[in-house]
Amino acid sequence: MASPLIEPVARLIEAFARLPGIGPKTAQRLTYHLLRAPDAEARVLAAALVDVRDKVVFCDRCFNISDQPLCPICRDPGRDQTRLCVVEEPLDVLALERTSEFKGLYHVLHGAISPIDGIGPDRLKVRELLGRADEAKRGGEPFVEVILATNPTLEGEATAMYLAERLEDTVGLVSRIARGLPVGGDLEYADEVTLIRALQGRRAV
Repeated sequence: MASPLIEPVARLIEAFARLPGIGPKTAQRLTYHLLRAPDAEARVLAAALVDVRDKVVFCDRCFNISDQPLCPICRDPGRDQTRLCVVEEPLDVLALERTSEFKGLYHVLHGAISPIDGIGPDRLKVRELLGRADEAKRGGEPFVEVILATNPTLEGEATAMYLAERLEDTVGLVSRIARGLPVGGDLEYADEVTLIRALQGRRAV
């Protein structure tokens, strides 16, 4: 039986469905939205997709997204050059930057160690991270602190432990972001690990 969808529509639905977090139904809704949208809206989206592929690269130093060999953060002389925050993905940099709390540099791993998925340190930007730490130490200005801001998952914890062991001799301090209860959350709905971390991270009022 022939498909009721013409090929361009079917291809676009399939392309949307391959994106993370997009299921078949959402892919169909997005496709039909674009079919009904003004011509200019669809063309702006298409141009933006092409620009992302053609003009966006990864920073040579920290592997954050950039439009130049070095990203804006690495190019900024006003950033604290002695502190480095390690994250899993470029979106994590955006989240931390929104807080305006951290003024140092970043290093993006592009994932986390996950043996069950066949992802080891060699698949991440770990070698480059260790190289940055070694280079800073050899230059006489080792990082004062490296903050491990990987996600509070099994993979994130494994990655943090792995990095902590390999960085402890080359940097002043290796720290881990605190974990606990989210603002507005209820104790009764929190899992045991979150409650344990919240208790361990308590401080005087």
